[in-house]
Amino acid sequence: MLDFAVEKELMRRLSHAVLLLCLTVVFANAQVAVTPQEARAVRAFNVAKTAGPFPLHAFLANMPKGADLHMHLSGAVYAESFIAEATVDHLCVNQATLSFIKAESMTRSSSPQPVCGDGNVPAASAFKDQKLYDALVNSFSMRSFVATPGTSGHDQFFATFARFGSIDKSHVPEWLDEVATRSAAQNGQYLEIMQTPSFGAAAKLGYQLGWPEGPKATGNSIATPRDATRAELAHLRDQLLAASDFRTNITEAAKELDDALAARTRLEHCGEANAVAACSVQIRFIGQVLRAFPPQQVFAQTLLYFELASIDPNVVGINFVQPEDAYMSMSEYHRQMLMLDYLHAAYPKVHISLHAGELAPGLVPPDGLSFHIREAVDLGHAERIGHGVDVMYEKDPTALLKELADRHIMVEINLTSNDGILGISGKNHPLPNYRAAHVPVALSTDDEGVSRGNITQEYTRAALEFNLTYTDLKNMARTSVEHSFLAGPSLWSKQDTFNRSVEDCATQPLGADTPNAKCTAFLKSSDKAAQQWELEHRFKVFESSL
Repeated sequence: MLDFAVEKELMRRLSHAVLLLCLTVVFANAQVAVTPQEARAVRAFNVAKTAGPFPLHAFLANMPKGADLHMHLSGAVYAESFIAEATVDHLCVNQATLSFIKAESMTRSSSPQPVCGDGNVPAASAFKDQKLYDALVNSFSMRSFVATPGTSGHDQFFATFARFGSIDKSHVPEWLDEVATRSAAQNGQYLEIMQTPSFGAAAKLGYQLGWPEGPKATGNSIATPRDATRAELAHLRDQLLAASDFRTNITEAAKELDDALAARTRLEHCGEANAVAACSVQIRFIGQVLRAFPPQQVFAQTLLYFELASIDPNVVGINFVQPEDAYMSMSEYHRQMLMLDYLHAAYPKVHISLHAGELAPGLVPPDGLSFHIREAVDLGHAERIGHGVDVMYEKDPTALLKELADRHIMVEINLTSNDGILGISGKNHPLPNYRAAHVPVALSTDDEGVSRGNITQEYTRAALEFNLTYTDLKNMARTSVEHSFLAGPSLWSKQDTFNRSVEDCATQPLGADTPNAKCTAFLKSSDKAAQQWELEHRFKVFESSL
C-alpha cells in the first residue's frame, strides 16, 4: 500500500500531466491563445454588465459587431428623416390617418407649395407644429405605442410602412447613408440590406400569363390555385424570360440599385480626402419578394430577383417578406416553397435567406406553427432563417434543431422586433434553444427605425436577457460575417469554428496590420475573408484600447 505522501505526489503529477495534455490539445487546435488584451476585454465587459444596462451599452457601443444580415431599408430609416424628405417632396399629411399623401396640385407661385385638400396639411407644417411632428413620429414607429383592444404591436408595426410609403425612391441613397452612418458609429462594417427594386413589369407579365388553373369553385367554396408542376414552372419561366419587358425590368432593377450605391458613395465622399466614416461600411442588397400576393406575381418577382442576383454582384440573395401570418402568406406558403425548390435548381448559386417562423401561439392556428422553418430549409433551400421564433412548435423540433446545426443554417435573431411584434422575449424566446443545439446565430436589427433601436441595443439586450458572455457576443459577430452572402471562401479552416484560419493565413496573427504576401493574396481573392480579417483587426484594436 502506498504511503499517503507518495500517493499525493503521484496524484499531483497525474493532474499536472492531464492539464498539460488538455492544453496541448487546445493549443494544437487554436491559432492564437487568449491574449492579455482579450482577457482585459472580458473583465471590462463583466464589470460593465454587473454595473447595469447603461454601462454595458456604453461598453458594447464600441465593440466590433461585424455584419447586420437582417435589415429592411425603409424600416431602418428613422421617422424624423421621412418627415424632412416629405417636405422636400412637397407631400401632404392626412391628419386623420397620420400618413403622407400626394398633393392634389402645386400653387402657381414663385415658391410653389402643395395644395393638400380639406383636412390635410403640407408635411412642412410638422416643423411648426410640435404636436403634429410628435404624432407623425409615433405613427411611423413603435415610439409611445401602447396596445389597445383590437390593435396590437404587430398591427402597429406593419401599419407604419404604408403611412410613410409615399416618400419618393430618389431618397434611397440618403437612406443608405443613414444606415451606414449609424452602423459605422457602432463599429459595424457590413450590411446586407433587404430592398425591393422595381418589379412592376415582371408582375404585370405574371398576371398576363396567369397560373395553372385549380379546381373550380362550387357552392360557397373558394377557388384556389393549385401547385404547379416543375414542368409548368419551367414553361412559365421560359415565357417570362422570353418577354422583352421582363428582360428590361432586370436591367432597370440592377441600374436602380447600382445608381443608389453610387449616389451614396458621392454623398459620403468615399475615396476623397473628406470621406466620412460611413464609407468603411460595405453594403450589399437582398431582393425582397412580397409574399402576400397571388402566385403568378410572387413567381414573376422571385424569378426577376434570381436573375438580378445572377448578373449584379451588389445583389447577393433573395428573401420573402411581409407578415408571415397574413392570409396569402399562410395559404400560399407551401406553394412558394415549391417555387423556390424549382428556382434553386435553376439558379443554384443564388443565395436564399427566408423569413420563417416569425409567428407565435395565438397569432395563427396551431398547425400554422408546425412547418414553416422546416419547409424553408428542406424545400426553400434557405441558408439562413430570419426570426425562427416558433421553432419549438414545429413538428419534431429536436430533429429540426439538429438539422439546422448539422447543415450550418444560421438564424438571424431580432430580439427587439420579436418583442414588439410578437410579444416574445426573455424566457419565451428560443435563442437559448438554438444555442444549446449549436445552431449558428447572429444578432440583427430587422427594422431599427420603426423599432427605434440599433444593433448595440440588440447586443445589450442579448447579454442581459440571456446572460451572454463577451466571448458569446464576439462569436456572434464572427458568425454574422461567416454567414454573410459575400463572395469567396471563409477565413476560417472549419465552418463556425473560430480558432484557426485557413492555411494561407495560419502563420499570421489574426487581424494583423500587414499580413504576409500569401495571406494578402488570399484576402484579396475573397470578399468574405477580407471582411473577416477586418473584423479580427477591429477586435484587436478594441481590446487593446481597454
